[in-house]
Amino acid sequence: MPPIEHNRLINAAQRGDAAAFDQLLTGYYDQIFRFAFRWCGNRADAEDITQLACIKLAQSLGQFRFESAFSSWLYRLVINCAKDWHRSQQRHQHDDLERLENETRHDQRAETGIYLQQILQWLDSLAEGFKETALLVHAEGLTHAEAATVLNIKESTVSWRLHEIRKQLQYLQQGDGNWEVSL
Repeated sequence: MPPIEHNRLINAAQRGDAAAFDQLLTGYYDQIFRFAFRWCGNRADAEDITQLACIKLAQSLGQFRFESAFSSWLYRLVINCAKDWHRSQQRHQHDDLERLENETRHDQRAETGIYLQQILQWLDSLAEGFKETALLVHAEGLTHAEAATVLNIKESTVSWRLHEIRKQLQYLQQGDGNWEVSL
């Protein structure tokens, strides 16, 4: 869709046009779900985060001011929803780990799922912003500059965070020849 038509669709949705909002949401739903899934690594949780993000989009679309790309604004919205969801789930972490163990028993890709969960958990243990940075660049394929725009930080900060992540992974791997994160 050309940018002018895209902006008209957003404007119409902001004015309360339900059909325009439906068209906008339909156009971005897969992107929202994909990013949520990459954030948490679990389909059921990604569906919950996506649902929260869709609700938040409906509530806050009027705040979009066309000062950045809509996709950048939307990434930030999904990141915030994922963080909020994650905080709410920490109270139930034991139940989530038990559920993950049950799910991975039945999943042909269990080993990959476990490693992904370990990586995501390890990224959660790093300072604020590291997980989003890694996901935007490595999972979403954004450039350092694009990720910086989404995160509202300097491009050099994105580069530094990724460098620190690689450095810590190397350290973990050299420590015992294994970089698995303890659960």
